[in-house]
Amino acid sequence: AAAHDAGLTVTGRTLKAWLAGTRSPTKQNLARIDAAYRTLRRRNVARYLLARLNRGGRGTRVEIHPLNQSGVRPSHQRVVELRTLNIRHWEVLVAAWSTGDDRALDEAWIEQIVDLGSQWGQYEYVTNIGFAA
Repeated sequence: AAAHDAGLTVTGRTLKAWLAGTRSPTKQNLARIDAAYRTLRRRNVARYLLARLNRGGRGTRVEIHPLNQSGVRPSHQRVVELRTLNIRHWEVLVAAWSTGDDRALDEAWIEQIVDLGSQWGQYEYVTNIGFAA
């Protein structure tokens, strides 16, 4: 199903030739295979990740590192500091990540960081989220 959703439609004969090494997929089909793989991997990892991050309702502490301001003139730099936040409910964040829905991920992130109080706007825009659970 993931291969079909990624647009990969090959015959059984072609698939056997690929597996036997007598033929190679085209560049477009390699991209489709990669997309299907990433979809399945995210779906499979999401179940494990959700259980790991929720930790039976205890949640997981997240470190939010300040943005890199090296390209900003010193007079225009903001004062930002490392913050920590304990997120107890990861369902929406992980679901958005697993489906690749950037808009939903953005909205879910904002819902979490409002707990930072008046400084939450400094951590609203994120360029990278890494799961090291």
